[in-house]
Amino acid sequence: MAYKFSSALLLISILMNIQLLASAGNFYRDVDITWGEGRGKIQEGGRGLALSLDKLSGSGFQSKNEFLFGRFDMQLKLVPGNSAGTVTTFFLSSQGTGHDEIDFEFLGNVSGQPYTVHTNVYTQGKGNKEQQFHLWFDPTAAFHTYSIVWNPHRIVFLVDNSPIRVFNNHESIGVPFPKSQAMKVYCSLWNADEWATQGGRVKTDWSVAPFTAYYRNINIDGCAVSSGTSSCKSTGSANNVKPWQTHELDGKGRNRLRWVQSRHMVYNYCADSKRFPQGFSEECKRSRF
Repeated sequence: MAYKFSSALLLISILMNIQLLASAGNFYRDVDITWGEGRGKIQEGGRGLALSLDKLSGSGFQSKNEFLFGRFDMQLKLVPGNSAGTVTTFFLSSQGTGHDEIDFEFLGNVSGQPYTVHTNVYTQGKGNKEQQFHLWFDPTAAFHTYSIVWNPHRIVFLVDNSPIRVFNNHESIGVPFPKSQAMKVYCSLWNADEWATQGGRVKTDWSVAPFTAYYRNINIDGCAVSSGTSSCKSTGSANNVKPWQTHELDGKGRNRLRWVQSRHMVYNYCADSKRFPQGFSEECKRSRF
């Protein structure tokens, strides 16, 4: 069974890469490099972007537009070798102390040890919704596609189009859900060796710097917001509804999610009784699908 799932996931990865090649955006058009003093470089005529980190600084970029819901795809090839202490990110965020945020963070490790994929959801400045995974492939050997689908009903985190996490809207039972603040896409490579690798026990080895992570084929299909007006407000007809706007897992998707979470999840806030002795958040008692 594991072999069948792994083969299916590999095929999905190949098909996803082909799809993104056909529909990818352009980094020159879609993003601004916002920090790093030259450590971030757009490549391949706008198709790719490299971020680097040395002892003086990391680097990062953000989307020119902000969005209220959408599907956000990014291909990444992570820092190879001894990446301990480094954090590579792809996330959505609004601004301010009461900000919303949807996170993919890739926590580096010593050579031969797996990256930790850290996911989190913040609403009105409050997070503590972490789930972490070890991937079923080497994320430094080739590009893989990481996606966030965000609509008013749920947030789905995908790797090569396979769901690894679903965060449903449970406002009806008092659980806040990010749905009112427009967010930009942010990506960065930075040093966080005080906590990122094995709880901060392993520090960054600056003798192997600079560290470089590669981004490619950014693809955003969402509701851009400008001056408080959404580009999706005028769609009206059901014929204009895009797949991400009603995205939910079918039977095959639920099976893939179960497979990933049973074999590759390494931390779940909904199971950490030492951290939450007062009891788990209400959404932990509901279906994860």
